[in-house]
Amino acid sequence: MTNLDGRYCGVILAAGKGTRMLPFSESYPKPLLPVCNKPVVQYQLEIMHDLGIRDVIMLIGHKGYEIAKTFGDGSRHGVNIRYVEQTTMLGIAHAVRQLEPHVNLPFLLFLGDIFFKPVNLAQIFSLFEEQGGGAVLATKEENDPEAIRKNYAILLNSEGFATRVIEKPRHTTNRLKGVGLYLFDLSIFDAIRRTPRTAMRDEYELTDAIQVLIGDGFPVRPCECIAVDINLTTPADLLRCNLLQAESTELFAVTSPGLEKHSAAKLDRCVVGSNVSIRHGITIKSSVIFAGTTVEESTDLENFVITPQGLVDCNHSMRSMTR
Repeated sequence: MTNLDGRYCGVILAAGKGTRMLPFSESYPKPLLPVCNKPVVQYQLEIMHDLGIRDVIMLIGHKGYEIAKTFGDGSRHGVNIRYVEQTTMLGIAHAVRQLEPHVNLPFLLFLGDIFFKPVNLAQIFSLFEEQGGGAVLATKEENDPEAIRKNYAILLNSEGFATRVIEKPRHTTNRLKGVGLYLFDLSIFDAIRRTPRTAMRDEYELTDAIQVLIGDGFPVRPCECIAVDINLTTPADLLRCNLLQAESTELFAVTSPGLEKHSAAKLDRCVVGSNVSIRHGITIKSSVIFAGTTVEESTDLENFVITPQGLVDCNHSMRSMTR
């Protein structure tokens, strides 16, 4: 399946504020946070383009004008982008519902604050067409139960179709983790209209809407097509994404034009944005330096995210991730 244009469209939810991503979210919308000097949403646009999707709708909110300014009409990335503004944040299902007047095709949905590495994502469309619509949920086989508890679990019947989807389950019965990537037909909008707010978070959960879809008899099944999914929730997540992408593409140290550094300064496994200045002869290791940053520190740095607004020490979180 090489050209999906005209049969499917793409949707990216990029409206969230990202309060746990402070201090970055004060200056950058999460979807524009850089992973190897490219906004995380650009990777999603490139995935859609490679699949053959050309029409993309992007839901924007917090600092949405920055996202629109960065991507424009999408032509530089080979797609056509339309923007829809979200003014009230009441959960993912509520966000998707805002798009109903603008969507008239089955749609591939990305959550815009997640860094994905897909594996044969085209199979999600094959499954969708084989079952005649409904929904296909991108999944990952997950060995860490805590990672499933942070996402959602999927229970299957003997034929491999979903019978239950459970948001942030405390107890998991399999290793199938749902991630923030979905393929829906238009029936999801009817399901969302009948989805109640949750007692836990007082939001409209997309998993609850999917459960309504299942109850209505629509086919819903998983597709194991994601190798890596990292939700950009904290600064340490952003650092992890950068180091993973740089290592997988053999781009260490990733640097951009305009780097000025002290003759004794050393970079070890770092991702460096454009127009960066390093004033002292220090070693910076396993860190990300945002574009336009002047590094004034005179002591070595490791596991930091360094921005024009200051430094964020990710050492405690990075140790937790590597245990």
